[in-house]
Amino acid sequence: MSTFIEAIREGLYQEMERDERVIVLGEDVGEGGVFRATEGFVDRFGRERVIDSPLAESSILAVSIGAALNGLRPVAEIQFADYIHPAMNQIINEAAKIRYLTQGMYHCPITVRAPFGGGVHGGPFHSQCVEALFLHVPGLKIATPSTAEDAKGLLLSAIRDPDPVLFFEHKYLYRRQKADVLPDEPVPFGVAAVRRQGRDLSIVTYGAMVHRALEAAELADKEGVSVEVLDLRTLCPLDRQAILDSVKKTSKAIVLHEDNKTGGVGAEISALLAEEAFEHLDGPVVRIAGPDVHFSFSHVLEEAYLPSTERILDEVRKLAAY
Repeated sequence: MSTFIEAIREGLYQEMERDERVIVLGEDVGEGGVFRATEGFVDRFGRERVIDSPLAESSILAVSIGAALNGLRPVAEIQFADYIHPAMNQIINEAAKIRYLTQGMYHCPITVRAPFGGGVHGGPFHSQCVEALFLHVPGLKIATPSTAEDAKGLLLSAIRDPDPVLFFEHKYLYRRQKADVLPDEPVPFGVAAVRRQGRDLSIVTYGAMVHRALEAAELADKEGVSVEVLDLRTLCPLDRQAILDSVKKTSKAIVLHEDNKTGGVGAEISALLAEEAFEHLDGPVVRIAGPDVHFSFSHVLEEAYLPSTERILDEVRKLAAY
């Protein structure tokens, strides 16, 4: 039985064994990293492929880009997604544009691993969801696995991809999600997974919220409401067809994410449904998300911020009644 973080470690280890071009770099990765994802890697792969960096995220990404342009496949670890902001210039203005600026002559095969999300009492600097900040940028791919199996399979795809991938790993899942067997093959990007079939209403979500949605769906089923749960798995590329197919089948949609509501991933999906599935809708597209405030160190306020199973179930009841 492998946990979510063990699946990350196994995938990374497998790729480093398979391809000597794969290197890892980041703060304390030589000691295993904060979450022990690279524990023991120095003993196996050496300091030339497991590189401890200064506390400077812009440098981590700058070195990764340079290494990628010289034939390597760097996996950069950002200790917490909250720390990625100093590297946004390197990610947005450099890595994302290399293929475009060189008319496809050069690629930037870097994978940026970043633990994100709340539920672990990390406060405002260790709990943020930052995926929507990058969804607007052409040239980037974004993965958000919700299971241990997908954590490994999507990581294999990310490392092998010729372009930059932001790989957001929800910290809450690290030791809570487990799998008996992990895939040895990549999980393709842009293919959503139906985690639960339903006929009355669709919940479109990703990351840790997949499990909250499934809990709410189980409770709704006891009340006679059949809820379908669609796990996006990647936000870019987005499986638009899977979203449309699910909502056209059920005629009602909830878009669920942990990030702040305004300008979040849910807004883009709501627009997609309004533009391409309006005639199939029997009710409003409902967004359930975090409020437009910051995370708190207070356990009570953190719980108030995070979409709860009860809140999701309440919105399911309201929408089902239309």
